[in-house]
Amino acid sequence: MAEIADVKPAPASASNGAMITLTLPDGATREITSGTTGGEFAKSIATSLGKAALAIKLDGEIRDLDLPITDSANVEIITRKSDEALELIRHDAAHVMAEAVQELFPGTQVTIGPAIENGFYYDFARNEPFTTDDLPAIEAKMREIIKRNAPFEREVWDRDEAIKFFEDKGEAYKAELIRDLPDAETITVYKQGDWLDLCRGPHMRSTGDIGEGFKLMKVAGAYWRGDSNRAMLTRIYGTAWRDKNELTEHLTMLEEAEKRDHRKLGREMDLFHLQEEAQGSVFWHPKGYRIYRLLENYIRARLEEADYQEVKTPQLIDRALWEASGHWEKFRENMFTVDDEGDRVMAIKPMNCPAHVQIFNQGIKSYRDLPLRMAEFGCCHRNEAHGALHGLMRVRQMTQDDAHIFCREDQITSESVAFCSLLESVYEDLGFTDIVVKLATRPDVRAGTDETWDRAERGLEDALVAANLPYEITPGEGAFYGPKLEFHLKDAIGRSWQCGTLQLDFVLPERLDANYTGEDGNKHRPVMLHRAILGTLERFIGIMIENYAGKLPLWLAPVQVVVATITSEGDDYAQEVAKLLEARGLRVETDLRNEKIGYKVREHSLQKVPNIIAVGGREVEERTVALRQLGEQGQKFMSLDEALDALTEAAKSPLEKRGQ
Repeated sequence: MAEIADVKPAPASASNGAMITLTLPDGATREITSGTTGGEFAKSIATSLGKAALAIKLDGEIRDLDLPITDSANVEIITRKSDEALELIRHDAAHVMAEAVQELFPGTQVTIGPAIENGFYYDFARNEPFTTDDLPAIEAKMREIIKRNAPFEREVWDRDEAIKFFEDKGEAYKAELIRDLPDAETITVYKQGDWLDLCRGPHMRSTGDIGEGFKLMKVAGAYWRGDSNRAMLTRIYGTAWRDKNELTEHLTMLEEAEKRDHRKLGREMDLFHLQEEAQGSVFWHPKGYRIYRLLENYIRARLEEADYQEVKTPQLIDRALWEASGHWEKFRENMFTVDDEGDRVMAIKPMNCPAHVQIFNQGIKSYRDLPLRMAEFGCCHRNEAHGALHGLMRVRQMTQDDAHIFCREDQITSESVAFCSLLESVYEDLGFTDIVVKLATRPDVRAGTDETWDRAERGLEDALVAANLPYEITPGEGAFYGPKLEFHLKDAIGRSWQCGTLQLDFVLPERLDANYTGEDGNKHRPVMLHRAILGTLERFIGIMIENYAGKLPLWLAPVQVVVATITSEGDDYAQEVAKLLEARGLRVETDLRNEKIGYKVREHSLQKVPNIIAVGGREVEERTVALRQLGEQGQKFMSLDEALDALTEAAKSPLEKRGQ
């Protein structure tokens, strides 16, 4: 069963003979008879389109092809080439996997199985959990079901009859899902041959539309409905694509991602470690912390250049402030708390925003003081579930490159444009140039009035236009106090990472009584722009490690040069070379061990040292060096002075290159 949501029941009458107008993506219109199905409409445009059609989109809602169209609408025919096709393929693949499992393992209960990013999963209830050894047989059965090419057929069922059906069948989980649905919910079932599943849809025409571009990937445990107090189920993950070529590309990317895993590289490079006694917190080793400080100092310099003022706020803050801000109600489950004297409860901050408002509220602020840009490298804690933790990418203790801009409403556009420019410049310095901007709009659960949200969303849209930034809209994904811009950057192997954010907030200044004196002498609420570029230092370092496969830009490398001896007669010269490099500001280590140079080179290459200088008797005599650069074949022979100049220039940070 895919996730259940509102399902529109089929109309009592397929057609009343009335004419309706459908508007195509290019603006062209067509009149059709009310009750015409999506498949019939696609065929009426072109026979080839009728054959290629998988589903239809009406006013943004994807629907089955065989459902009648009863009202005028904007229409789009979904084919295999459409972006939406992937979710349909994955949704249908989940259904086919569930059928395959029940054919092979009678008595297994199917529960919930949605399409997800890059694939799908299904949770199964079975006395004996599945293992990876079961996957080949399930996958083979799926291919057999796909070849049957059974059509997907939608049926609307009576609630009580549906509950009885699934209970009689031994599907207690399905029956529970139906009972928990709102009374007004339409209960729909999709059949594929003799097998059926509770589902909202939509689906493609038949199982054959899935194709051959899928593969089952792994098995994991999952609690029923995510509740650790409920039954443990077995979750089978799969990936699905339009064809075998796309599947191969994805699997190749996964292989490359595995090679780049920051946890593996972190061990090899001796950067950090994690352990059970400090779940979700990082033990930074000297080399790893060097990267951390270099990145932090770089961002700090960029913020100072942009007229941000750095502050530091407390870790422990009374729950009363979190209640006033609205965070206690929204984020209480993710907050660590400490009992103080009496009944007082202190919360370890999960974010910096309320504390920054407290600094703003000290003293009287004038319109002339705005904008006020307040930055903090704030250490925050969030009670993430153990199962969600993942190396540096998902932690409980994190440091945000967080800042808040307090400004007037007429400054929103200029401040947003300036931030977007700063963010793009930082990403470019760090090697990321492929950026997608998304505007996340009001969620269902939110603070503030619709009028306030209208102003806030319009403010960010105006800023995007002014900044000449193309963007996508992600409905309902905004923060509870305001809409936000999300900046997604693409790494070297094509993965997308959401890092930077810009959130426009009218609500928090109101809740925490922030104000400034306007030009008219009256008090006004400032607008609050919440913004981050890296997001958290921990996660961004993880992204950097994987993007560069450990071969960080020279200015960020924890060790920039190793000077290694070929023979012991080069020891004194190696130390001299190292001191000269250090005097130029480079981070240098020497390797004087009585080992073969090939062994030394392999070891330091594994640790991703960008430059290895080898010196022996000849180099001592000629005052030259042999320079090996990571990822390049062979070595370069040059004078010591040439090497010093070349490495000094190459090691300059983006700030140094701009003359700061």
